[in-house]
Amino acid sequence: MSRNYELFPDDDNGNVLWQMVEDGNDLNEPHEFEFSIVFKEQSDIEKCALHLLHQEQKVSLFQEDQHTEGSDLWVLNIHVTMTPEYDDIQDLEQWFTHIAQDFGGDYDGWGCMSYLYEYEDDEPLQN
Repeated sequence: MSRNYELFPDDDNGNVLWQMVEDGNDLNEPHEFEFSIVFKEQSDIEKCALHLLHQEQKVSLFQEDQHTEGSDLWVLNIHVTMTPEYDDIQDLEQWFTHIAQDFGGDYDGWGCMSYLYEYEDDEPLQN
């Protein structure tokens, strides 16, 4: 299969989505994405989490272990289940970047669990 650069542009998001295809992920199926925002202050992450909950977003948060600069960062993950499409990811990144700035945080990217299937055994494998 050759890469369609209209569906998978040559940038970070397009490259990750294309890698998911090459790894055997079906991008026509919904996947759960985690978009992350990091904060230095607990009060800021709590305000942002509450704002996102009011926006009907599913969130989780935790405090990282001691960071290299000596500070403990707080991480807010926004869990979005969607069919992976480049434009939707771009839009969500812009929205979460704006929200991060509004609450004193920094948008830190996204990740997605891969689900791979071996059709011989009819048993799904999680990657």
